[in-house]
Amino acid sequence: MKSILRRAVFTGFLTLLCCIWLRAQEITPVIAVDHGPNAAEQQQKHYVVMVSLDGFRYDYPKKYGAKHLLALGAMGASAPDGMIPSYPSLTFPNHYSIVTGLYPEHHGIVANSFYDPDRKQTYSMRDAKAVTDGSWYGGMPLWSLAEKQGMRSACFFWPGSEAEIAGERPSYYLHFDNKVDDNKRIDQVVAWLKLPAEQRPHFITLYYSDVDHAGHEHGPNSPQVAEAVAHVDELIGRLEKELDGLHMPIDLIVLADHGMERVQGDWITLDKYVPLGNFPTVGSLLYPPTEADAVRIYKKLRAADAGFLVYRRAQVPAELHYNSNPREGDPVVLAKGPTIIRANPPPADRPDFLPIGEHGYNPYEMTSMRAIFFAEGPDIRPRSIVKPFENINVFPLVVRILGLESPKVDGSLNVLSGILNPSLSDEAQR
Repeated sequence: MKSILRRAVFTGFLTLLCCIWLRAQEITPVIAVDHGPNAAEQQQKHYVVMVSLDGFRYDYPKKYGAKHLLALGAMGASAPDGMIPSYPSLTFPNHYSIVTGLYPEHHGIVANSFYDPDRKQTYSMRDAKAVTDGSWYGGMPLWSLAEKQGMRSACFFWPGSEAEIAGERPSYYLHFDNKVDDNKRIDQVVAWLKLPAEQRPHFITLYYSDVDHAGHEHGPNSPQVAEAVAHVDELIGRLEKELDGLHMPIDLIVLADHGMERVQGDWITLDKYVPLGNFPTVGSLLYPPTEADAVRIYKKLRAADAGFLVYRRAQVPAELHYNSNPREGDPVVLAKGPTIIRANPPPADRPDFLPIGEHGYNPYEMTSMRAIFFAEGPDIRPRSIVKPFENINVFPLVVRILGLESPKVDGSLNVLSGILNPSLSDEAQR
């Protein structure tokens, strides 16, 4: 009887442990990669927690009274007139530009979905196989840069963080699952920062998509966006309080990938103006197989005068940095205003959904594409105001704070060196 009782108790104990483990995995299914401990010199470095609030337009904080973000900017640095996304002002290209310091045509993620004529394959942010395949990604994301230099990193979601890029993965990361509780995400960030110094990540990303989803479904001026802004603002307030309670040298950077604009009109479908049925298209991106096809399509679309501009790829305006990568297609079609453009209509069995809000437009002509930028911490000069700047300049800022050696990138530390405290700022000028 005693033996049976012992076995029963032991079995129950194992069952309990298993339930606890499964519950923990359900809350925070973190994937750990063993890179060894932080190098001794890296353990002395400061920390950066970088939060993306997807689709958080630059004017939302004042428009909707985001008190925690506004207070963060008052204590540290802010860009009241916005941070300028790279073209196209879409989620995947810009998140990856922020962490690589490269324009999309240089890091290769030129849209949320695109075709690669050399690979003869399509990349889509909705395709887990493509998203986790590091061969699609160029450049050196901040987490890979840190890991290569003996500094541990962690990503609670970020485009690219699920793939092995430049031979590295973050020490801690998760496969994207937007159903993970918003507060549990903060709990995990804090838990990472409470790890022993040898395992503790010095660069951490965190991501929320609430504002973007509300903007697409209801438009930027809707009560739903106001509600989403209030929700993520409360999360930032809680995160800041938790970080302060750790009494560690942590710089908090809160930014977004792009803004949002209300859509005008119905879909613009390009095959209405020229047949597009015999070659790959992805969204509004066109990949004709021959130069003769490209010329024919260009001439037809240019003559259409239908709410869009069309360029041969090499002639796309230089300020967009979107004229040299075959993944961009050729010709390249740009919206004149906040319209929705596609190459072909959807199949008959698929709903023809028109969003109320959209982005992806030229950020130099449409200020509503601009995103928020706030930063506060021991390395940030208090009450710093910066003029609109390109998001590729965030990478060299973070590299400087973390004390890492940087590869050559499109961004420059000179753009944001003024928001650094004097010791780091003076060092940047040398």
